[in-house]
Amino acid sequence: MKVGDKYYRSVWQDEGDPGSVHVIDQRKLPFSFEVMTLRSVAEVYDAIRDMAVRGAPLIGAVAAWGVYLSFVEHIGAPGRKGSNEHGSGRDVYTSVMNDAERLRSARPTAVNLAWAVDYMTTVLKNYPDVTVLRRAAEGLCDEEAERSRLIGEHGLPLIEAISSKKGGDAVNILTHCNAGWLACVDFGTALAPVYLAHEKGIKVHVWVDETRPRNQGSRLTAWELVNHGVPCTLITDNAGGHLMQNGMVDIVLVGCDRATASGDVANKTGTYLKALAAHDNGVPFYSALPVSTFDLSIDRPEQIEIEERDADEVRTIEGVSVAPEGIRVSNYGFDVTPARLVTGLITDRGVCRADRESIIKMVS
Repeated sequence: MKVGDKYYRSVWQDEGDPGSVHVIDQRKLPFSFEVMTLRSVAEVYDAIRDMAVRGAPLIGAVAAWGVYLSFVEHIGAPGRKGSNEHGSGRDVYTSVMNDAERLRSARPTAVNLAWAVDYMTTVLKNYPDVTVLRRAAEGLCDEEAERSRLIGEHGLPLIEAISSKKGGDAVNILTHCNAGWLACVDFGTALAPVYLAHEKGIKVHVWVDETRPRNQGSRLTAWELVNHGVPCTLITDNAGGHLMQNGMVDIVLVGCDRATASGDVANKTGTYLKALAAHDNGVPFYSALPVSTFDLSIDRPEQIEIEERDADEVRTIEGVSVAPEGIRVSNYGFDVTPARLVTGLITDRGVCRADRESIIKMVS
């Protein structure tokens, strides 16, 4: 996607600096556009944990580079401070595997993190070579970008059909959290069909949930859409039900951090409430995700580990207290929308029903 007049992905590496990877610091948006340079697996872990980078596909992509950087550190690449230039192959492998396990723990809900780390460690086991690992990380990023583009292609007909039914009037789309290109390597998941529709000249309008407590909607989704010229309106998290009751939402499109084999989807807290409101008002509710976000080892909502985050995210806004001192806080980062409330799943392999038979058939 473009920022100003320059094309960006959300993670990239400079050819001239093989010991680092660059990401956009999402904590600074929309107030400033700043690029972070990550030079160690520890910095990658912190960037994921502290949500400098976020979004299931992007977390996985950045973690893949984290495994690569760990290998670079431990083999003693030229110029790397504190490198172990004389370490044995077994020592390096063990050290990287320890780092990989720590990376997996940075964010427990998004399945792409563990998936990408496992992919990279499998490559490491078979081909312990820095060039091979770098190409593996690059390839994983390219594949994620292509998956997002395909999600856009498969989701576009849903928007086209609503536009046709409305005689070309604007299609009103409600989304929650950020599932655009910032959350992926490029294009996005839930926003990918929106971008493609906009580029085709289809009139669209997006209702943007603010998404407390980190405000990924107001800070990231709104920034993306405004930057891309897509008409949008920022709303409070609890306004979605009112909009649906009054016929002001044509479709709900959200992302996904982990999906069960039965079609239950974990996404940012508040998604379940949007699904309930959509179901009550006959509004189609779709979750968009690459196949790498399916966790086929589980088939029930309660099997998904829900991340609990720091209480200060709720107690404060930009360091300013908004709650009584000493108040107890619960800060669940995600909730799970049961498959019965999901109209369909938009993936890079097509749109399918949210049930085990359809999912297994599509993934297979």
